[in-house]
Amino acid sequence: MAEQFGGLTDLACSNVGGRVVYANDQLFADRRNLIRPEPSAHQVHEFGPDGKIYDGWETRRRRDPVDQPGNDFAIVRLGIPGVVRSVVIDTAHFKGNYPPYATIEATASEGHPVAQDLPESAWTTILPKVALKGDTENAFEVASDRRWTHVRLSIYPDGGVARLRVLGEPVADPRHLTGTIDLAALTNGGSVVGCSDMFYSSAGKLIRPGDPLTTEGGWENARRRDGGNDWVVFALAGAGRVRRAVIDTSHFLGNAPGEVRLTGEVPMSSSVNDSSTWLELLPRGPLRPDSVHRLRVARDVVTQIRMDVYPDGGMSRVRFLGELTEGALDEAALRWLKALPDGHLEELLLAVPELSAQDADQLRSSRDALPAVLRSHLLD
Repeated sequence: MAEQFGGLTDLACSNVGGRVVYANDQLFADRRNLIRPEPSAHQVHEFGPDGKIYDGWETRRRRDPVDQPGNDFAIVRLGIPGVVRSVVIDTAHFKGNYPPYATIEATASEGHPVAQDLPESAWTTILPKVALKGDTENAFEVASDRRWTHVRLSIYPDGGVARLRVLGEPVADPRHLTGTIDLAALTNGGSVVGCSDMFYSSAGKLIRPGDPLTTEGGWENARRRDGGNDWVVFALAGAGRVRRAVIDTSHFLGNAPGEVRLTGEVPMSSSVNDSSTWLELLPRGPLRPDSVHRLRVARDVVTQIRMDVYPDGGMSRVRFLGELTEGALDEAALRWLKALPDGHLEELLLAVPELSAQDADQLRSSRDALPAVLRSHLLD
C-alpha cells in the first residue's frame, strides 16, 4: 500500500516503517491494524472473548459524564516524514460502531520524541473535525506545506477505524543524504515515474525500504508475447553520481528477467542545447533468478535512470548507490528547511549556537536561503 498513488505515497504504512506508537484504548481491536498495507478483511463469524473481531482499531464504548465528554485517539509515527496532502480514514466493515467524527493533528521535532507525552501546544491541526460515514473510505484533502513526523487521529467519541492512510510527499532530512546513499530510495526522495507494465504488482515497491519476504513484495509484470521488453524509470533524489547498482531478484525463481540494461538522463544544464540526453550506465547483460546482483556502473552524473529488462519478469528491489552533487544537496537542504514546522525550526536553531542572531531572525522571517553556518552544520 505504500507505493505511490497519483504521485503520492502512504507515509504511515507499516511496510515503509510506520508505527502506531500509542492509543488510549484498543479493547476490541489492535491499534497496529490501522496502518497495515492490505485492505481490511471482513471476518463475518469471528468472535473473541471481548466480542466481534475486526481487522482495524476499535475502542470500547465511552461512558463519560455529559458535561465532560471525552474521545479516543491513536498516534502514528510516520515511516517516511513528509508533507501530507490528503488522508483516508477508512471505516470498512464498521457499520454500527464507527466514530461519527474525527480530526487529525501533526507534529515534528528533532530526535525521537515520545509523542504521547508531548504538550498539546506541540500539535497542529491539519484536518479539522469532519463527519465520517460507516463502511466507507472517507477521503479528505489536507492544506499544509510543512514536513511532519507524527500524526494523531482523534475519533469522537469512540468506535472503530479499519485503516488510516496518510498520503503525501517524502521530504528527506539532508543530514541523511551525505556520502554514499541509495539515490533512488523512497525514503531519500526517489520515485518511480514511469513503467511499462504493473500487471501483478507495482514498480513502486522496488524502492521501498527493507527486503520483501515473498514475490508479492516486489514488482512483477505480465508475460510478454510481442517481442518487446519491459522497463521502469526512476527519478533520483537529485542529480547524483551513481557508482553501483543492486538489482535483487530474490524469491523470483522461474519469473526473473533474463537480462538488464541501465541508462541515465544527464542533467539538462549539462546536455547539448539543454535537450534531454541519455547515457548508457550498464550495457545489456544477464541476470540470475533469486539472486542479489551488485554491479559497477559508469560514474556519470544523472537525474533519472531507466532500467530495461529482457524480455519481462519480476524483481524484489533496485538500489542505485552513489553521491548527490553539491548543488543537489543544497536543493534538498533548502526544501527540508522550508518545510519545517516553526517549532522544529526553533529546535534546529538552538542546536546551532554558531548561527548569528541576525541569521536566525532572517530564517524565521524567510527561508529562501541557507546560511553558510547552517549548511556546514547540516551537510559537513
